[in-house]
Amino acid sequence: MKIAFLFPGQGTQAPGMCKDIYDKYTQAQEVYKKASDIIGVDVAKLCFSSSAEELNLTANTQISILITSLAICKVLENYGIKPDICTGLSLGEYTALIEGGYIGFDNGVKLVKNRGDIMQSCDFGDEYKMAAVIGLESSKIEEICKKVDGFVVPANYNYSMQTVISGYKDSVSKASDLLKQAGAKRVIELNTAGPFHTEKLKDASEKLKNYIHNEEFKKGDIEVLKNIDATPYKEDDDFRSILSAHMINPVRMDKIIDKLNNENVDLYVEVGPGHTLSGFVKKQLKNANVINIDSVEAIEKLVDLVKEN
Repeated sequence: MKIAFLFPGQGTQAPGMCKDIYDKYTQAQEVYKKASDIIGVDVAKLCFSSSAEELNLTANTQISILITSLAICKVLENYGIKPDICTGLSLGEYTALIEGGYIGFDNGVKLVKNRGDIMQSCDFGDEYKMAAVIGLESSKIEEICKKVDGFVVPANYNYSMQTVISGYKDSVSKASDLLKQAGAKRVIELNTAGPFHTEKLKDASEKLKNYIHNEEFKKGDIEVLKNIDATPYKEDDDFRSILSAHMINPVRMDKIIDKLNNENVDLYVEVGPGHTLSGFVKKQLKNANVINIDSVEAIEKLVDLVKEN
């Protein structure tokens, strides 16, 4: 059975997320402890005892989701379950690179903590907004965005019929009206104000590029698909340029799902809090075998499923 691990990005966090896994498995506890020692922050306390407001700060969100997903990976590994291929949405790509062996755990934790700090330091004010467009082809969305005055662009291609647009408030509102007129089933304003995965993060992208200047990347042992174009990472890739470009280019999860399907994946496993990526896969691939792992019950279900196959 060919297994793909999919790692969630920012927005899936919630206080107490996956705490039953932490409570039951020493392997998970060790991951939280190791990460806390590396960055000097009690990650378990952050995940399980902080307020939603505190956890929603980008600097806290990114490291919390990363460690939650990696802790679950360690538990699954103890059961002999490893992916044949993995990927993730935005932040989740870093989780995939660590799980895939391209970035060491220590350096990966530091890198994600720094990325979260850089992104939180961006002062976007209330100038921007994002909206999810459902039920319209991405090519039509691209076409309409180009017609709107001001700045509005696709930022996340979630699946074949859902794309997130981002830009100036007025521009997003104008585009939303035009998209509805063009046949979009729904346009939903998202609870985020940053123009993520657009050119407006160019300064943050450069800061990240400078930070990872001396980062050591290794030859991974698991195939990892890139957000920017759904192609696999290669040993001779310029990781520094790819990861900085990743911050200012749209996420092509639609292409990634198609690629995984073409790779004949038998089981899609979303590893971490929430059901976001599971939902995307189910929408695009109606008959896909999908499971999300965010509880002890889900781990036990996956273990039984793998044993049966």
